[in-house]
Amino acid sequence: MNGKTILITGGTGSFGKKFIETVLKKYNPKKIIIYSRDELKQYEMQQDSRYKKDNVLTRYFIGDVRDEKRLAMAMTDVDIVIHAAALKQVPAAEYNPFEAVKTNVIGGQNVIDASFSAGVKKIIALSTDKAAAPINLYGATKLTSDKLFIAANNYRGWKDIKFSVVRYGNVMGSRGSVIPFFIEKAKRGTLPITDERMTRFNITLQEGVDFVLMALNKMWGGELFVPKIPSYNILDLAKAIAPNAKLENVGIRPGEKLHEEMITVTDAINTVEFDDYYVILPSTPVWDINKFRKESNRKEGKFCQYGFSYNSGTNAKFLTVDELRSLIKNNVDGGEITYGD
Repeated sequence: MNGKTILITGGTGSFGKKFIETVLKKYNPKKIIIYSRDELKQYEMQQDSRYKKDNVLTRYFIGDVRDEKRLAMAMTDVDIVIHAAALKQVPAAEYNPFEAVKTNVIGGQNVIDASFSAGVKKIIALSTDKAAAPINLYGATKLTSDKLFIAANNYRGWKDIKFSVVRYGNVMGSRGSVIPFFIEKAKRGTLPITDERMTRFNITLQEGVDFVLMALNKMWGGELFVPKIPSYNILDLAKAIAPNAKLENVGIRPGEKLHEEMITVTDAINTVEFDDYYVILPSTPVWDINKFRKESNRKEGKFCQYGFSYNSGTNAKFLTVDELRSLIKNNVDGGEITYGD
């Protein structure tokens, strides 16, 4: 990262801001370019000292990933691209399907094409657990995007360029997610529960950023990185936020799963396990798989057993109520308030 020029699409989102803050604390890049559509958020970031550092240039580009020409201009002399821009809300994608396709699929291909044209060296695209065996349009568009970024390595030819994908589960406290929703509902004394059996993966924003930085360091090009992270049960989350609140069963929503997956049984056939993460290998080999398994990490990886899947309901690690309460207090806005005691 030191001395490099980094561009992040969707850079004014929660991930983008935490990523930039972390990079400026740990490294000394030459330049950081924030590429996004929201001029207000860009203005607010420009006033915030967390996103500034002496001797590091920071540039703000208003633009959409749907606009390949604008992307190509923004990527001039860029070394590293983090592609975080996406339409992420499941109901919004269901109601506006082609808008999700234009941003998540066509926008993803635009990032790939612009990266080739600009001579970028490394590109990491962010994915989601909803891309594994998708049942909603958002997940389907992200699966398509994942395939585009992985396949981009097949036609890089002599170019010194690598594309990889990072996939993880629910980011704790992210906009529109269940935890801030529950915190707000707890003020009224009732929490709506879709299904008492429901589970989700959990990762903090900082853990997500750190995992992307790790992937940038280790990537060979073509990997889909999946972190080993804990799960939680929806009832335990409710107890952590508002132990005395009334629970109202509202039923599972269209496009929603009881349990999320990050690696399906079919994916696992082509997956290598390391100490802290998994790698789903590219379907078209672009390097020696056994060499990758032995040399890409300090400890040799192993192929997953037949029948394995990485599912939030069968995960080996579940967060307790106390662990959830502590994580919420330290990682979620408003989470320091205890409701329902």
